[in-house]
Order: sequence, then structure tokens, then C-alpha cells
Amino acid sequence: MAVDFSGRWKLYEQENAEHFLRAVSAPEIYIKMMNEVKPLTTIQQNGDEFIICVKTPLRSITNSFSIGTESEFNTMDGQKIKATARLMDGKIVIESEKFTHVREIEGEEMIETFSAGSATLVRRSRRL
Repeated sequence: MAVDFSGRWKLYEQENAEHFLRAVSAPEIYIKMMNEVKPLTTIQQNGDEFIICVKTPLRSITNSFSIGTESEFNTMDGQKIKATARLMDGKIVIESEKFTHVREIEGEEMIETFSAGSATLVRRSRRL
């Protein structure tokens, strides 16, 4: 059975944000903001097509992509990257030159793992 990522998700916990953001050379103001902000993520899934909107008090970022097709992604720090999203073992995996982002569902939680070199950021959100 396919995993349904659709819904609204509120971040409640993150680990190693500062270390990861420094590893990907995020701006200092963004690093400070990420420790304070609990983004709301809305995911619309239609088969292999996704629209993901991440809202914070400062900005909203929306990315649309299809599994297996190279797409342009906007990052929260304002950069644009090209990457191809894949579905592996029920997880959305996006690999770019700078980092890898894995999104998975466990029960009513969404776990996102970002990796860049030896730095790893883990974010946990609850379905609303």
C-alpha cells in the first residue's frame, strides 16, 4: 500500500539544526530563525505528484514535483536547487549537490532527515 503524505503537519522537534545549517552554508540570520520557528507544512499528493508548502512567520515556500522527474526546488533560505525526487521504501528521497532530504511517515508523525557530509538534521512533525 502506498504511503499518503497528504495533510497538514506542524513541526514539534528538531535535532542538530544549527550544525546542519552551518554545513550547507546557510545565512546566519536563517540559522538563528530556525531554532525559534515551528513551520507548518501542507502536502497535497495525487499519485506521484506532490505540492508541498512550508509556512513560517517570515515566508512561505511552495514546491511542486513529480516522482522521477527533475524539478527546481526553492529552499527556505531563498536558494533554488535542481533535484529529482524518488520514492524508496515508502519514503520521498530528494538528493541535490548540497544535501539529501528524506521524508517518511511513521504513524501520525512525519520525520524529515537532512544530510550534508557528516551533518544530519532530523525534524519531527505531527499531523494536524
